[in-house]
Amino acid sequence: MGRPVIGITTYSRSEANDFTLPATYVDAIQAAGGTAVLLPPQPNPEPLIEVLDGLIFAGGGDIDPARYGSLPNETVYLVDADRDEFELKLAALILKSQLPTLGICRGMQILTVASGGDLIVHVPDAYGGRIQHRLDHPRRPTPHLVQASPNSRLSNLLEAIEFEIVSWHHQAIKTVPPDWKPVAQAADGLVEAIEHQQHPWLIAVQWHPELSPDDPVQQQLFRSFVRACRSS
Repeated sequence: MGRPVIGITTYSRSEANDFTLPATYVDAIQAAGGTAVLLPPQPNPEPLIEVLDGLIFAGGGDIDPARYGSLPNETVYLVDADRDEFELKLAALILKSQLPTLGICRGMQILTVASGGDLIVHVPDAYGGRIQHRLDHPRRPTPHLVQASPNSRLSNLLEAIEFEIVSWHHQAIKTVPPDWKPVAQAADGLVEAIEHQQHPWLIAVQWHPELSPDDPVQQQLFRSFVRACRSS
């Protein structure tokens, strides 16, 4: 069979009028046997469901807190109404489809909000500093351990229960929405992964597996995802 075509949502339009995405997302999909196509915000995402073999909701700036009924906060950054609108519409379509889908960081939050859940606007306000989920100075990813639920789809496909991840976020799930199940946590209790109970392959992680190209556990996530896209 050929290489499955996998769409990846992009970052917001830049000041230079460009849509961009870190190459690590594309590298991870290509290394796992897929073909990556970038998906900038657009008015009607419905045709994408018919032409793609799989989808990744990528990381990036924050979702507007008004989208999940929260108040503005000074820590919220890079809010983009066009990207929010596009990705929430796309997520609603995914929930009704059979398309294999992986949410990463912001992508996990988009899927949560689209499913009726809400978010913690700023993680340190709820969880303190026991685990550093994002380093502000210098602003770069930080590693920590995650514990996956035994016999979950995630732990089975990763063939691991406890493993190190690379984290870079200041928001997270507050309420797990209906039809989803939490399947990984950090030591402070923060939900690090969820999987949909009705969809054939719909998993979201709060960390950044694309930033660990030499970690076999993290790359197994992409390989399993691409296999699902190939057979969908």
